[in-house]
Amino acid sequence: MTGIGVEAGAQAARSRALAVLRVRGRALAVALLPAGVAVILLTGGSTGHLVGPGWDTARWVVGVLALLVLLAAAGVAAVVARARPAMSPTVPIAEDSAPDLYRMVRDLADRLDVPAPSAIALTPDCDSWLEDRAHSAHGPPPRPAPDEIADPGRRRSSVAPVLVIGSPFLWWMRVGELRAVLAPVIAGTGPSAHPDIAAARRFVRGLDAAVAVAATPGRCPPVRGLCAALGWVARLLLRGCREHAAQMERGVAAAAAERAQAVDYGLRIVAQEQVGLAYAGWDRLLTRVALPAWRMGRWPSRLDAGVVAALTELSRRDRLAEGFTSRLGERPACDLLEEPGTVDEAASLLAARLFHGGPAETGPDWAPVDWQAYPEEVVDRTWRTDAARLHRVLDTLGVRPSHTPGGPTLARVLEHLAVPGPTRRAAGDEEPVLWPDAHPETPQTARSAALAEGLSAEMAREGTAAAGQTPDSARWDDPDCVLPPFPLQPQRTARDLLADHVTAMVCCAAVDTAGAAPALDWLDGPSLLLGGERAADLAPRVRSLIEEGDPGPLRDWLAASGIRPEKPVRLV
Repeated sequence: MTGIGVEAGAQAARSRALAVLRVRGRALAVALLPAGVAVILLTGGSTGHLVGPGWDTARWVVGVLALLVLLAAAGVAAVVARARPAMSPTVPIAEDSAPDLYRMVRDLADRLDVPAPSAIALTPDCDSWLEDRAHSAHGPPPRPAPDEIADPGRRRSSVAPVLVIGSPFLWWMRVGELRAVLAPVIAGTGPSAHPDIAAARRFVRGLDAAVAVAATPGRCPPVRGLCAALGWVARLLLRGCREHAAQMERGVAAAAAERAQAVDYGLRIVAQEQVGLAYAGWDRLLTRVALPAWRMGRWPSRLDAGVVAALTELSRRDRLAEGFTSRLGERPACDLLEEPGTVDEAASLLAARLFHGGPAETGPDWAPVDWQAYPEEVVDRTWRTDAARLHRVLDTLGVRPSHTPGGPTLARVLEHLAVPGPTRRAAGDEEPVLWPDAHPETPQTARSAALAEGLSAEMAREGTAAAGQTPDSARWDDPDCVLPPFPLQPQRTARDLLADHVTAMVCCAAVDTAGAAPALDWLDGPSLLLGGERAADLAPRVRSLIEEGDPGPLRDWLAASGIRPEKPVRLV
């Protein structure tokens, strides 16, 4: 039954590939049609059948039209053939840096009876796929494996696709689990080697690259006109073959999945659970832990190792994940790399560029940070930077400074945001209003609204100064790109900004006046340690202050924790 399913999927993919190629053939036929009419008219005139002034004029008109159409078709074909197709940003893995990984992939390909991938690369995401990089614009093709040199007949195509593996998989999964997850992916090299499928994919990728070339900004008016015509033709052809190409890829995936059924089927079910767990841990690590560091100009250099720590902590807290920790005694897949730390660092830098933006190399304002130094160099610095910004905005609003001459205090913030009890929900200057960018039922005071607006404006100015580029000119492969092609999360709302800044000021006061310490929570990110315990009940008290103007709950918490709001704090 498995062989029948593989053949059915492959047949469906080949049928759709032929449909894509028929679109290309029809386009060629349309381009050659005026030339064919011109040949008929010229042949008729030379044989004495189509003579007269009218026929002579028709020959000239059709001949000129045929020449223009042929030139246009040749130009479009040249751009489609030579335009550089999009290539996923990855970290290449050379064979000498991961011989065990290459050996495992080749053994798996032999067992599946498909060509082995030509190379392996890592992506800073939880996904794996095959990517064709045989285009000349991507550089010379990778050297064939020794066994392929000894037996050229084993290669069913000139260059096999590259296997792209999600880097979190290598660190969290065990070797057997990774093998089971990669089996359906590697099985896709079989259909990829079919000439019709390969030709159809090249045609679609070429059209997509031609559309990108036509959309390149900054060209002179005549060239813009030619690019507009090129883009129109390419998009027209893409619309004609879009459905066929999608069905072709579904057929390829179905055939690969059926072929992989015979390899580690039982283990693959367990491994798929690890895929979902790794995805959840990776997303939480990026948004809660990596993003605060990126905003400070620091990038954690061991993100993949952090995934293991985060998921291990999740297993400790969540009884549903307790069984996953028993796997940790088995060999991790990252042992298949010769230098996993170096690969993790490269993948971490690429993740920072893709999801946050930034330079391609380390610099004075873009430096790596180890997990041991994260609390001091990221958490504490973030708090003090936010607290300093909060006081700058208070200065611009004309809020009187603290009575203490030694520096800014938390008391200044509390006094400004506090609304007198009898008027807290009364009409007038302090009447509760609604946040413009939050839930419609979430109130705020007029002072909170003004302060939040000032913080948003200040953050926007700092972001504009740091960016220095427009979105139209940002490319992931541009070394000077500082805008992320895949933003990690939307901009924080004004309410979130104000809550974060007030919380940062509270944490600074706790560190400077109560002996608290900054810390890193693997699941929740920056945290405050009071007496060795995590302060988990601060957020609702801050919300009472900024939403209702009620400082009572926060003052009570400060007093119980031994924090002195009237004492000055150190800012950056």
